[in-house]
Amino acid sequence: MFRRKHSHNHQENDSSQDAKVNELRTAIGPISGRSLQYCTDACLRRYLEARNWNVDKSKKMLEETLKWRSNYKPEEIRWHEVANEGETGKVYRANFHDRQGRTVLILRPGMQNTSSQDSQIRHLVYLIENAILNLPEGQEQMSWLIDFTGWSLNTNVPIKTARDSANILQNHYPERLAVAFLYNPPRIFEAFWKVVKYFLDPKTFQKVKFVYPKNKDSVELMSSYFDVENLPTEFGGKAKLQYDHEEFSRLMAQDDVKAARVWGFDNKLHHPPQSSFPLLVF
Repeated sequence: MFRRKHSHNHQENDSSQDAKVNELRTAIGPISGRSLQYCTDACLRRYLEARNWNVDKSKKMLEETLKWRSNYKPEEIRWHEVANEGETGKVYRANFHDRQGRTVLILRPGMQNTSSQDSQIRHLVYLIENAILNLPEGQEQMSWLIDFTGWSLNTNVPIKTARDSANILQNHYPERLAVAFLYNPPRIFEAFWKVVKYFLDPKTFQKVKFVYPKNKDSVELMSSYFDVENLPTEFGGKAKLQYDHEEFSRLMAQDDVKAARVWGFDNKLHHPPQSSFPLLVF
């Protein structure tokens, strides 16, 4: 009886959510091109989820994203345009998934190597798009692992960059982040965090987890998300973390071709000039 009742309620919930998706689609009106391609049912569900299934609020949020995407064109960013930001491996897509099959982004703020805030954000947006491109079928979210090795106030990103990055993630990639593990942040980071946390909406804030190697509960929480055999030693695992910029650049170049195919534009227009290739070699 309990099982049948649960199934009935589940079906009712799905039906209600489907109705909300249809309502939101009707509310945003006729769209075309990449906006139409972007607004899948799964996409509309994410925006509804982010705004507690309020259609009006979801509509406003989605319209702001469509405007942002039309101007910023995140799907058109190519690796050769942001490769200099990635030379130290401060943000990159891991070669493993979490236990739920989600794409993993590794962030190493201590490896900051540039001062251009616009370029830093563009690099992050590229890698968020790339993480989404590489999600397994049926999976909507990614996980972040943040390694504070070498982090100091000197390598810290400015508050404005942190705020702008948080706003882009929350407002234009709703429900894409499953969890963000901040691994062993130094005590001095607490002052920075006190400011940054005010930029986060409650849902995003709940997804941020602090992990300290000597705290059994936080370590166990992390191991529930990741296989210790895949997890780099920097995060308490057994795998060796080694970022190879040249190899990662080759991988991103392949993904750029895939992205061009997915979005339906000519990738030939986005090849880097030959003179830029030596920058990828160490």
